[in-house]
Amino acid sequence: MAEKPCSAQFRSGRLAKAKQFLAAAELIEDSLSDDVTDAYVTMCVHAGIAAADVICCARLGSYSHGESHFEAASLLKKANATAAKRLEVLLGMKSKAGYTHLPSSTADAKRAGRAAKDLVYAAERT
Repeated sequence: MAEKPCSAQFRSGRLAKAKQFLAAAELIEDSLSDDVTDAYVTMCVHAGIAAADVICCARLGSYSHGESHFEAASLLKKANATAAKRLEVLLGMKSKAGYTHLPSSTADAKRAGRAAKDLVYAAERT
């Protein structure tokens, strides 16, 4: 697993992105329909990944810089096991929402929204 040390600038920038992705997801959520569930889930995934970086930076002083986002979940587990579970939920939806022909379901969207909101909330409080 490749890790990089965090600077204050990196941490604040990743927190800003986590909030930005979540805000974009919430705009989509206001008109959530089958036509936009994949976009909503994708924004939630990006919010969660950025929030995970912030949590790792705050608690461990480094973040995952590897090829796999699942490495980030592994590192996050050292900092916050509950947050790691939320990130794993999101990562499990990433491929379906962004890279396959299969649409995300309304249930997927609800799970993604809860996970992303929990992660961004945790990042804001670290």
